[in-house]
Amino acid sequence: MQFIKAFDFAYGRCDRISPLVERVIANNPGPFTFTGTGTYIVGRGDGAVAVIDPGPADEAHLDALLGAIGYRKVSHILVTHTHADHAPLSRPLSNACGKPPIYAAAPPERSGESVRLDEADDEAFSPDVIIRGGETIEGDGWTIEVMATPGHASNHMCFVLAEENGLLSGDHIMGWSTTIVAPPDGDMSDYMASLEAVMARDFHIVWPTHGAPITDVEPFLKGYHAHRMAREEQIIERLKAGDTTIERMVPVLYATVSQSLWPAASLSVLSHLIKLAREGRAVTDDENSLSGRWSLIG
Repeated sequence: MQFIKAFDFAYGRCDRISPLVERVIANNPGPFTFTGTGTYIVGRGDGAVAVIDPGPADEAHLDALLGAIGYRKVSHILVTHTHADHAPLSRPLSNACGKPPIYAAAPPERSGESVRLDEADDEAFSPDVIIRGGETIEGDGWTIEVMATPGHASNHMCFVLAEENGLLSGDHIMGWSTTIVAPPDGDMSDYMASLEAVMARDFHIVWPTHGAPITDVEPFLKGYHAHRMAREEQIIERLKAGDTTIERMVPVLYATVSQSLWPAASLSVLSHLIKLAREGRAVTDDENSLSGRWSLIG
């Protein structure tokens, strides 16, 4: 899998990356955010714009966004999902821009995570308009289709920019890394189905919230899918080798990855194992924790 690690950016700088799309990156780099949250501004000329994934609660990023928007009207604020690196700045941005409505899926039901990740939910987030997928949002010279893509999060949405056949993919697809799928809210079965739905659309370009645009879309997505399926096969091989716990699997499967990322990797392995159990290919004494014991069926 050839990931895209290098691209030109500067924190707070507004870059035009397509005829209808600009991007401003927040200074919140990390193991799950890469160089930081990329907030997208969609619009044409002096017309009203939509802002996608305003980002974390960061005054400097808010100032940068307001500078990039300038005198233009903000008609819509769209949020791909409620994680804390995407959603918190939505309300401050709305308040600063005349209170345009915030569109997002309903926040997920709260349930304790086995391991708390940096991208845990913004529990204070509350959208003005609930979206469920399939809606069309029209603006000043642009049209966005809402595409439900659960998996990374149960309430994850992508946004299709019709005029450019492009996908604002949030965390569903990222050029720099595979996406974390962490139970209980993340679901690998849902993720793979959503990924295949995106692959079927034949997009010309994908704009992730973290990292560079993906321009060679078809081979990249095929590689993304193959990478996931290869990981699943590796997990099956560990089960065949007698590794019955995630604790035993992760050091082998992620031997070349920093141990600081092993807690997240453990959740990803759990998500794959839950998928295998749903398919009738594996069984466990406890699928709701990282300490369950697993074995293959047959």
